[in-house]
Amino acid sequence: MKSEEKSTNKERQALIIRKYQQYLKLEKSFSANTLNAYQADLEKLLHFLEGENIGVLDVTLDDLQRFAAGLHDIGIHPRSQARILSGIKSFFHFLVIADYLEGDPSELLEGPKIGFKLPEVLTVEEIDRIIETVDMDKKEGQRNRAILETLYSCGLRVSELCNLKLSDLYFDEGFIKVEGKGSKQRLVPISPRAIKEIKYWLIDRNLGKIKTGFEDYVFLARWGNNISRIMVFHLIKELAEKAGITKNISPHTFRHSFATHLLEGGANLRAIQSMLGHESIATTEIYTHIDRNMLRSEIIEHHPRNIKYHKEQGIH
Repeated sequence: MKSEEKSTNKERQALIIRKYQQYLKLEKSFSANTLNAYQADLEKLLHFLEGENIGVLDVTLDDLQRFAAGLHDIGIHPRSQARILSGIKSFFHFLVIADYLEGDPSELLEGPKIGFKLPEVLTVEEIDRIIETVDMDKKEGQRNRAILETLYSCGLRVSELCNLKLSDLYFDEGFIKVEGKGSKQRLVPISPRAIKEIKYWLIDRNLGKIKTGFEDYVFLARWGNNISRIMVFHLIKELAEKAGITKNISPHTFRHSFATHLLEGGANLRAIQSMLGHESIATTEIYTHIDRNMLRSEIIEHHPRNIKYHKEQGIH
């Protein structure tokens, strides 16, 4: 009975969204591009609500505030946050005028302060250019390529990357174990492309110098100890310059870009927060219901370089 009810609710929701699209097209006379943008932003909310098991007609202001807090939490630029929330307000306004709802839960939903500055976000094409700029003829070329792929594949903080251990790699399962702020550990899905680059690097690594006490670190400097944050910072600056990118970027830019590209690609907000190792500012134990397989498929399927990699490998 419950599955039938769920199916009916989904059909009703699909009908409401179709009517909303007609409203935007016919009554608002929006262009095709604007329609697509509104639809894409609404889908971010619908994906979030689905994960929370909340129907569109049961949404409260608290639900919308948690969604908005999540956008801020993963580092989405304030202008993008404002655009997404504006589209969502338009949807709930429609639900009221079309008599689906009596009151508008988004009425008191506040947008971000646009003056708040976040680090730059790189486009997928710019990230590709930076990675392609790595000089593979240099001794450290494979290591540098693996560093960039891991940063962008997993959305790691630079300190998490520098401290990554061989004993934290679970390649057969497609995860790595990461120790974040406050010594909190989390499992992070890692892409097939990043796994391949790390495996190539490990061949070079094992032929080089390894200092006593650093045998378990994945990424080593020339002199045999683990790489430093400053070194990764300089590497990214240097490669960005060589790739002709003038944005002011740092290793953290890869983390912000990772989160932005996943959200724009349709990944679930909760899954992205979990990947980044963030605590929601609205709730406490929010990740307990996120199944590991679901988390992995959410991230791997929506990550732009993974989509490209699968096409190159002929994987469907």
